[in-house]
Amino acid sequence: MSDDDQILCIVPSLVAQLLRAEQDKGAPLTEEEVLRIRDQSDYIAMPPHAHRAVVEERGYEDIDPEQCWNQWQEARIDLGCEP
Repeated sequence: MSDDDQILCIVPSLVAQLLRAEQDKGAPLTEEEVLRIRDQSDYIAMPPHAHRAVVEERGYEDIDPEQCWNQWQEARIDLGCEP
């Protein structure tokens, strides 16, 4: 299996880390904070079948790290976070 067959998976999920950070802060995260959390996250490389199993077990797709700011804004609404 080549490196191309691997998917990078953030653990714990980026959306979970952002939600926790926002709850701890007690206010919406700034874009800088979101990007810092993303950049400091741990990643695990895994084959596609293992990644699908992780997604299935947790019950949701994580935020795309490349689109994390915009997707976090959408996720906040879905999660019922205060504006």
